This record gives sequence, structure tokens and C-alpha cells, in this order.
Amino acid sequence: MNNDHKNRIKVLVTGSNGQLGRCIESSSYMYTNLEFVYKDSKELDITSTHKIDTLFRRNNFDYVINCAAYTNVEQAEKEPKKAFLVNAEGVRNLAKVCKKDNTILIHVSTDYVFDGEKKTPYTEEDVPNPINEYGKSKLAGEQHVQNILDNYFIIRTSWLYSQFGKNFYKMILKKSEIEKELTITTTEIGTPTNANDLANFILEIVAVRSTKYGLYHFSNEGQATWYDFAEEIIKLKWFKLFLFSFF
Repeated sequence: MNNDHKNRIKVLVTGSNGQLGRCIESSSYMYTNLEFVYKDSKELDITSTHKIDTLFRRNNFDYVINCAAYTNVEQAEKEPKKAFLVNAEGVRNLAKVCKKDNTILIHVSTDYVFDGEKKTPYTEEDVPNPINEYGKSKLAGEQHVQNILDNYFIIRTSWLYSQFGKNFYKMILKKSEIEKELTITTTEIGTPTNANDLANFILEIVAVRSTKYGLYHFSNEGQATWYDFAEEIIKLKWFKLFLFSFF
């Protein structure tokens, strides 16, 4: 084995079939010092301690990027036990094995840990107050990480979209093809965040072996309602069509 291979940082990406996992994979070619193992939810069920232990026995991971999550906000109200199983117990399983193997865990969380009542952007110092089962389950996962590990990164983000998976951006593009009018809420305000930007932020943490552990909020700049976001998506779509037709 050559020295370059020995010096490479070995990274496990869980939930690799989701949009963030796929964004990480699409950007991974830029990080030649990183060696990735991708596991989707079928290949690695984080609720199974046996499967996690088996994988870790066969590998010496330096980092785990946990993209595995139960993300259906509405459905979580009907099946909270399932949401907590993945978002809380599954995260605890990962934290425990990371503790045992001295592996650094990068755990992706959400703005849903807050109640949305604050009129200014939330900071890492704000006290969480989730108002639905999804938010409660994600907060419980965060707390497991903080209680078990010393060296960790918890990264809260919001309104993720990308070219991969199911997200608001792709949904609006699809609906605009078949519906003349779209009804979009103007009551919620947030920050749409490109999952590719979040992926690169996470990969930079790993590549430079950052030791600035702790809790972080990551989003793109600005704010919008879902209506604002949809309007910009449609504008961009027509602008691209115009360019293609022009040239």
C-alpha cells in the first residue's frame, strides 16, 4: 500500500441515495485525499446496531456523514415512532459506534427544531422548540450526539433543493408543465438552500480535518416565502427556455 492511500481520509456517507448524499457524491471527485464508502438506507439501516457494528468492524472510518433520515414531515405526525426510530435511535446508534471507534460524526439536522415564531434568523444560541413530530425526532437525534460524543458536527439547514431526489424546486418545475395555475403558500418564510453548497461545506470540513467541533447553522443567504421561491423557479425556467430558443 502506498503512502498516498495510507494518508487518505476514509469517509462513510449514510443515506447516500437522498439528495444531499448524491450531491456529496457528485462533488467528491474534487477531494482526492478522501476515500468514500456510500451506503443507502437499504444497504445500511442505521436502526440496526448489528449492521452498523458489522460495517465498522470491516472498515476504519475517520468520519461519518449522516444523511440518513426520516424526512416526511406530514407522515411523521401519523407514525411518530417510525420517525423517532430513524431520526433519534438510529442517530444514537451511529454516535455510540463513533465514540467506540474514535470516528468523527457529522450529523445533518433541520430548522424544524424551532417553532418558527422568531421574526429574525435563528442562531445556534436559540433554544429549540419543535412543534411537530418530525422536529421533535430530529432534536432528539441532536441531543443523542451531544450527550455521547465530544468531537462532532451538527449542521442544521433549511429548505434543501438540488437536481437530485424529491424537493420543492423539482416539484414546481414538474407541476408547471401540467398545471396552468399553482397555489403556493405565502405564510412561511425561510431560506432555500442548494444542497450542493451544503455538500461542499461538509466536504471542506472533512478535507481540512477541522477541529472546530459543535453546532452550526448552514443556509444560503436571503429569505423567501414558498411563493417567492416558486416564482423565481418559474422565472428561471422561462429565462432558460428563452436563451435556448435565442441561440
